[in-house]
Amino acid sequence: MSDPGNLTPQPTKRKPSFPIRPELRGYLRRYRRERELPVTYERLRAFHEVIPLTDETGKPTLWDTVIYDATEMADLNEALKEVYAWLKVDGDLSVVSHLYVDRVDFCTFGNSTPFRIRIVNAYNDNQDYFYVKKADASRVYGLELEHLLSPNRLNFLTFGETLVEEHVAGIPGDIYIRDWLGRRAEMKPIRVAKELVKFNERCFVRLLGDMRSYNFVFVVTPDFEEAQLRIRAMDFDQQSYDGRKNFYLPQFFKDNTPLVQYCIKHLRVETANQYRREEQTLLLQRATLASERLGLLLHDMARDPIAPTEKVHSLRESLAEHYHRSDYLRCESMGALIRENLESIRRDIGRPVVPELAQE
Repeated sequence: MSDPGNLTPQPTKRKPSFPIRPELRGYLRRYRRERELPVTYERLRAFHEVIPLTDETGKPTLWDTVIYDATEMADLNEALKEVYAWLKVDGDLSVVSHLYVDRVDFCTFGNSTPFRIRIVNAYNDNQDYFYVKKADASRVYGLELEHLLSPNRLNFLTFGETLVEEHVAGIPGDIYIRDWLGRRAEMKPIRVAKELVKFNERCFVRLLGDMRSYNFVFVVTPDFEEAQLRIRAMDFDQQSYDGRKNFYLPQFFKDNTPLVQYCIKHLRVETANQYRREEQTLLLQRATLASERLGLLLHDMARDPIAPTEKVHSLRESLAEHYHRSDYLRCESMGALIRENLESIRRDIGRPVVPELAQE
């Protein structure tokens, strides 16, 4: 892993939202992601009042708590409980009867302007969250690629122009850098460095961009000797849209500089290469296990105009140079570039991966 230096790629303007095309909709139905839900994003937009939401110290957050008409609240709360049941237990309402909707929050920051619903267990006050957003095809591809190619499983549902996502729990990256990095004895520096190398490689191969510190979380798991660590993406808006290679490498974002420099200090180049190869091997294993499903997804993604042609061409030239393979120059879509990334590491490791599908 190299020092980020002055390379600080930033989105030049807000990414447009792309509709879910019939081919992707068919894929979602096939794998039970598309369901008929009682709540839509547009229904949640019909709130009457907002109250600024503050954190535990009284500081304002990016969220507002929204209030609905009293005649709507009872039906809406029951409908949101049903959505949660579909997300968590395949629609079995019998096991969520003791839950209630505690709060609905709305955020105007970012592209997705999501609603966040807090669900509380009436018996023990345990809380959980889920999000309702306007459906965006590139975000859906990002969620599904995370599910198939990362060590993390993700639950999400679509219904027309509505997207429902489960909450990704963890310590936000910017908070971890500020309050935890180098300050917690149980967080061994080599564990932090190892996970950053692996996360960096996963994002690059599957072309997940804009992984600045507030777009990923640290998941800390206590172990019998040392705490285990994993970095998880929690924002998939910038899946395969930008034409700059470094946009898909978290190490090059200015926000992540303290984390990168900390890892460089504690990690030898030879060890970093070992961890990078370990993650490449795991990526191929995951791709092989999900080869049919991944093949169908990339087949649809290759035919979906989720990025301008000039961005695809710019990125393919950078990737061709990076991997020393002219095959990239034949790619005309982001889906094809992801397939080619997997092929590049397959050639290095010597393991078959995603099968090509017949051309339509």
